[in-house]
Amino acid sequence: MGKLKELLESANAFAPRHIGIDSASEKEMLDVIGSASLNTLLDEIIPENIRQKEPLNIGDALDESRFLKSLSEIARRNKLFKSYIGLGYYGTIVPPVIARNVLENPAWYTAYTPYQAEISQGRLEALLNFQTMVIDLTGMEIANSSLLDEGTAAAEAMAMSFRLRPRDKAKSGANVFFVSDNCFPQTIDILKTRAEPLGIEIQIGDVRTLQMNDQLFGLLLQYPDADGNITDYTDLITTAHKSGVLVTVAADLLSLTLLKPPGEMGADIVVGSAQRFGVPKGYGGPHAAYFATREDYKRQVPGRIIGLSVDRYGNNAYRMALQTREQHIRREKATSNICTAQVLLANMSSMYAVYHGPQGLKSIAERVRSLARVLESELVALGCTQSNQHYFDTLKISLPASGDLQSVRKEALQAGINFRYIDSQHIGISLDETTRLEDVEEIISVFGKGLGAETANISHAKYSDNLAAYPIESGLNRTSEFLSHSVFHEHHTETKMLRYIKSLENKDLSLTTSMIPLGSCTMKLNATSELIPVSWPEFATLHPFVPQDQAAGYTEMIAELEELLCEITGFAAVSLQPNSGAQGEFAGMRVIAAYHQNRGEAHRNVALIPSSAHGTNPASAIMAGMKVVIVKCDDRGNIDLDDLREKAAAHSENLAALMVTYPSTHGVFEEGIREICDIIHQHGGQVYMDGANMNAQVGLTSPGLIGADVCHLNLHKTFSIPHGGGGPGMGPIGVAKHLAPYLPGHVHLPETSKTAIGAISATPWGSAGILMISYAYIKMLGRQGLTDATKYAILNANYIKARLENHFPVLYTGESNRVAHELIFDCRPFKQSAGIEVEDIAKRLMDYGFHAPTISFPVAGTMMVEPTESESKDELDRFCDAMISIYKEIKEIEDGIADPQDNVLKNAPHTAAEVLSDEWTHAYPREKAAYPLPYVRANKFWPAVGRIDNAYGDRNLICTCPPLEAYEV
Repeated sequence: MGKLKELLESANAFAPRHIGIDSASEKEMLDVIGSASLNTLLDEIIPENIRQKEPLNIGDALDESRFLKSLSEIARRNKLFKSYIGLGYYGTIVPPVIARNVLENPAWYTAYTPYQAEISQGRLEALLNFQTMVIDLTGMEIANSSLLDEGTAAAEAMAMSFRLRPRDKAKSGANVFFVSDNCFPQTIDILKTRAEPLGIEIQIGDVRTLQMNDQLFGLLLQYPDADGNITDYTDLITTAHKSGVLVTVAADLLSLTLLKPPGEMGADIVVGSAQRFGVPKGYGGPHAAYFATREDYKRQVPGRIIGLSVDRYGNNAYRMALQTREQHIRREKATSNICTAQVLLANMSSMYAVYHGPQGLKSIAERVRSLARVLESELVALGCTQSNQHYFDTLKISLPASGDLQSVRKEALQAGINFRYIDSQHIGISLDETTRLEDVEEIISVFGKGLGAETANISHAKYSDNLAAYPIESGLNRTSEFLSHSVFHEHHTETKMLRYIKSLENKDLSLTTSMIPLGSCTMKLNATSELIPVSWPEFATLHPFVPQDQAAGYTEMIAELEELLCEITGFAAVSLQPNSGAQGEFAGMRVIAAYHQNRGEAHRNVALIPSSAHGTNPASAIMAGMKVVIVKCDDRGNIDLDDLREKAAAHSENLAALMVTYPSTHGVFEEGIREICDIIHQHGGQVYMDGANMNAQVGLTSPGLIGADVCHLNLHKTFSIPHGGGGPGMGPIGVAKHLAPYLPGHVHLPETSKTAIGAISATPWGSAGILMISYAYIKMLGRQGLTDATKYAILNANYIKARLENHFPVLYTGESNRVAHELIFDCRPFKQSAGIEVEDIAKRLMDYGFHAPTISFPVAGTMMVEPTESESKDELDRFCDAMISIYKEIKEIEDGIADPQDNVLKNAPHTAAEVLSDEWTHAYPREKAAYPLPYVRANKFWPAVGRIDNAYGDRNLICTCPPLEAYEV
């Protein structure tokens, strides 16, 4: 039986499916590297004093089928009640054509952030549709291409309003941000967390009694509000503007198909969630938030804006606009963090709008509104009172004097229904797209039983023919058009929609095409078996604020995932709330600040950050209220220990933390990391470790073992959640025991430590709907597979180094001339010898069918490569062959064989249209442009556009769908 068990397990094992290197390839690669064994190579790379002595205590691997069976049993412990809770989360119907061809399609979910725009035109067009949708519905002038959730979008609006204070208010120190007490509770919770480090005072109250004053700089309103009431804020906004106060409105997108848009009321910023546009609730996410504002504020907008530009042929092309706002350029001067986006979900929402069109969306909204009117009519007939004078989908119900709210609640739970119990007297009921007349009848029956009253079945004849007879009241109703662009009118059949989605997919390079060797981004396999459970109804349809006993499956999975991550990191506790790496950084730094404050050392606010750090680090430190002091690096890319000692001593009294990435951003395991941690601790500071490079640590060392106090984990890197074209992501933090009491709390968590920092995300476990991906990854690899994944990631990087270092100098190596899991090639000499920039190499790689590695970060003019453990030797060799071929093309320029300007690098990428055109004016042949190596001919990926003119796009910012005449050439 032992042999049979071994055969069965080996046949279905997940690790050989995830790790791309087999034993034969391993030996060949080690020969090229010049190392006797993989363990010998690791000994040369990882300092002995931080090596993990014992294997991970996380159990053996489960094969894919066994894992999916066990997870399905966990999923069944979630109870699928009908939830009418609202508060920004609603039932929605995901059109199957979008579910199958976007959400469940690796061509969409494995793509990277569209920095290389020429091979990202499909996603960029979908995101431009999203921006257009938001601009039209809100009545604003400009929008970004998504943020993380509504609460954090509101926090970004508060911070932007603070930066935009009129000169007199800034000079007088105006710092009050007024928040309507009818905003969503989770939004208020986040605002409090984000306001404190910025020196902003949050005041919460009734906007009807608000008096403008000199200390007030901003105002947040909810539309419709948390209880469902609709108010025309035009007069209030006008009054606010007279006092120099900027107004943000958090608005429901579906309601805006029927309601007067906030932009027409004079709003300065409009934020919200696109969740109910075809994205499942997922126990809290991921969901795309939106952010819209005036064009005057375009350089203050957080996150990303997609804009229209032109390529070198003069054709229209999309790109990420205003890229100088990115945090890796502005660093400590950054005002927000560009990593906070939900691209895959924004694309789903935009596709939902494209599929339904304006009339379809309006019909959905009218049905929801009409059913709410039916429900109101029947509940009033039972003796209830409905408080909202004007409403869209949400009723605020109070029971008759003889009624007992607990009786209604009991009947609702027995019927499998969740309402929002506002207080002891009021019940909130929010209907949505999934609600039918039968559901309304069921709600009425529950109330009837709870009140001891007789209820008759609803007369379908009475209501069915009159559901459209309940328009929004005059003055509150929308009179302006929306979604008038042709893209929202042409794809309403499934055939057309399928072809539209496929046409965009074909313009994008993803992991379905080739490896994406981006340094610091870890674009590894996102296994199908990890992704399948995301669509299971037991996980996908749960409202984030249901009673916890209805989420027993989630609770079990989350608790075990926290334990697994604690074991992997060597920490005592984990918070899964931060829903991006940037949020994790912010949360970690706020935890450190809370720790110091609780010890009576609130003055500790200096963050030491190496010059090599991720650009997100200084941006997050500033947002967390820290003062950034940069620490030098030496010629080998390591932290300059002398400079660190000097600055730690100089700021000893106020030192809060060191933010360090390990292995370093330069791709090296620094020998002195423990000494670095000791220096910080000696001066009373804490060590924050950026977990971007955890893929080189798992199973071999850990942040806790190294001496860090807190570390964020990029689940979308090391733990296999797909990048989704630039989001979703997850950034949980692990902390040492002394920091555990300060982990984030949440208004919807019943038990929260008194010392906990406030909410980081809108829901208690962030984007809970994708946590099972990382859970699956860990469970299916097990202790050995996780460790092997790390080993092969390091092997693959050193193999690429060995193959390419004679052509492209490696900028930094460790003491033994090895690298960690990534490495940096120095391309700067080519600028002097041939006039070739690193961008030229990046664009030329597209002609070979590859996404470029990370360019000009962390050192300008360089290329950072991370191959990951999932790639096979064949794929690594194809990449190396492409790079060597490009090196030879550069040599042709150096030797005078190729023209310095008219060459394959300067003109890259080459499109099919150019290669097939009747005219060919270049000095090199078409075949050299299109098929530079034999393997390219067999599997050619054609860039959709030629090289894009970035400067033109910024000078002529267009961030909505262009009119048809703009496409005429």
